[in-house]
Amino acid sequence: MGARAHGAGLSADETRKGLAAALGAYFIWGLFPLYWKMLAAVPAVQTMAHRTVWCALLVTLWLGLREGFGWLRTLSRCAVGMLLISALLIACNWWLYIWAVTAGHIVETSLGYFINPLLSVLLGVFVLRERLRPLQWLAVGIAAVGVVYMTAQAGRLPWIALAIAASFGGYGLWRKLMPVPAVQGLAVESGLLFLPALAALLWWEHQGTGAFGHQGLQTDGLLAFGGFVTALPLVWFAYGARRIPLSLVGLLQYLTPTLQLLCGVLVFHEPFLEVHWIGFGFIWSALVIYAGEGVWRMRNSPSR
Repeated sequence: MGARAHGAGLSADETRKGLAAALGAYFIWGLFPLYWKMLAAVPAVQTMAHRTVWCALLVTLWLGLREGFGWLRTLSRCAVGMLLISALLIACNWWLYIWAVTAGHIVETSLGYFINPLLSVLLGVFVLRERLRPLQWLAVGIAAVGVVYMTAQAGRLPWIALAIAASFGGYGLWRKLMPVPAVQGLAVESGLLFLPALAALLWWEHQGTGAFGHQGLQTDGLLAFGGFVTALPLVWFAYGARRIPLSLVGLLQYLTPTLQLLCGVLVFHEPFLEVHWIGFGFIWSALVIYAGEGVWRMRNSPSR
């Protein structure tokens, strides 16, 4: 990715537009609990299937009007096979997140997205053989202490948070191995899942257990609009990430789990006890070290 992709050489107006787009994307992702909670009466797997179908239709239409479909011919069978794996990973992440939100585990989902950057670092170490700097190891260790503390105090592993972090971190790692733009990748991923998701929805309708058309116009609208709220922030993020510094993208990503945490505690009144304050405190401290080290290193890079 060249300098332009990191925001270098762009006008102040372009940078402002990029920042606004990135902020909009992170705000939408952060407020997702408000949206999916309105579909609590719908089984999470059905919501996920609708999200996949409507997202596939919308992204395909948008790309067709904007770029055409010539880029599809450049995809090899190997790339399509790899995108199928990433599609399965993101489908698992979508389902788990929707289920957790509607089941009252918003605080734990936010923990998953706080942990995700640090877990992604570990995946880079073990899979890509990347080397960590001392402060990065310190951040990972402090985060691990936080997870162990909450596990010991609660008597159970925060498996929802860890599964969300693992599925999204694994998705990010897998996509890193493929030189496919974010929006085009989403089009292929949702397209690969389109027929299975549509078949499942038709089966549920045939069995009389489908939600669409049976729980009112508001539910139908929310299920269909789920494709839009899935695609829009990704388009905005893809636009913004090419126009602002990479260090700023890294800092803004923490806006999403922060908003999710606030939704869980302030809007839906999920408990946030002393054990959470201490456990999250370890995680937040780790993120401050991790993000601060990254910003310091980028600012002091000889290439600047």
